[in-house]
Amino acid sequence: MKKNIAIVGATGLVGRTFLKVLEERDFPIDNLYLFASHKSAGTKISFRGAEYTVEELTENSFDRPIDIALFSAGATVSKKFAPIAASKGVVVVDNSSAWRMDDNVPLVVPEVNPQDIGWHKGIIANPNCSTIQMVVALKPLHDAFKIKRIVVSTYQAVSGSGKKGIDDLKRTLQGEMPQFYPHPIANNCLPHIDVFLDNGYTKEEMKMVNETKKIMGDPSIKVTATTVRVPVENSHSESVNVEFEKPFELSQVFDILSKAPGVIVMDKPFENVYPLATIASGHNEVYVGRIRRDDTVENGLNLWVVADNIRKGAATNAVQIAELLL
Repeated sequence: MKKNIAIVGATGLVGRTFLKVLEERDFPIDNLYLFASHKSAGTKISFRGAEYTVEELTENSFDRPIDIALFSAGATVSKKFAPIAASKGVVVVDNSSAWRMDDNVPLVVPEVNPQDIGWHKGIIANPNCSTIQMVVALKPLHDAFKIKRIVVSTYQAVSGSGKKGIDDLKRTLQGEMPQFYPHPIANNCLPHIDVFLDNGYTKEEMKMVNETKKIMGDPSIKVTATTVRVPVENSHSESVNVEFEKPFELSQVFDILSKAPGVIVMDKPFENVYPLATIASGHNEVYVGRIRRDDTVENGLNLWVVADNIRKGAATNAVQIAELLL
């Protein structure tokens, strides 16, 4: 059962979290290989009590028996090296945006569409962090009541931008000028994640639109998104408004979500109990609360959805895919 595992982008925020999650979940590893850029090569990383040296990623890195490679080194690296790895018999689980909307690459959230792993051709895409947590909460409700339309507004932590985002929060909190974001993130909400497209939406917003349809396997779902960067270090929060085709009772919604895999319901608003970024951070589950009917449309529902974007939004989801590959 033990597998030879490679981590590409091992020194980054997600790469290091891959290792934490693999250790926590007792993933069966025989040999472990760590790869990163030339700049990070030679870095020492501890895993399960042993020390590993990070190697520079090259075209020859996969000329050895590797079963699964977890990639988190950006789309440019993935576009070049994922096909090389796959050609050597490695199954790549890629965390970048490079392959998500490729018709020949499954886009997988294990709680939602694990069956799609079955048609991979060597590369499996890990969805965008904000999409992952939303579909984990919505898929069981979609199965029960069929979603017509989703309106989502996100409140995304700076760790979603990696170390550069975290550093920018820290420096602007001290009154310094930003070096990464276009405006100070301290004391601000920036309605601007990734680049703006010709339709006025950002790339991040269109990721949520397109990825949701692919993961849920239903192109008829209408999705609109506004994604906002907020001065929170870790864990994304989302206000999700859903319109269903079928009528529902709130008691049914609570029952379905309380039994849904990977979901924790926190909903006692009169006791000030609802999901918070500080609660979700460090955990792998998706937290759902503020569950209430939207009376402005027929069969409407509001949800507040929170998850650790580095864990469930990236590293944990990828490791769960690797577990399914076992």
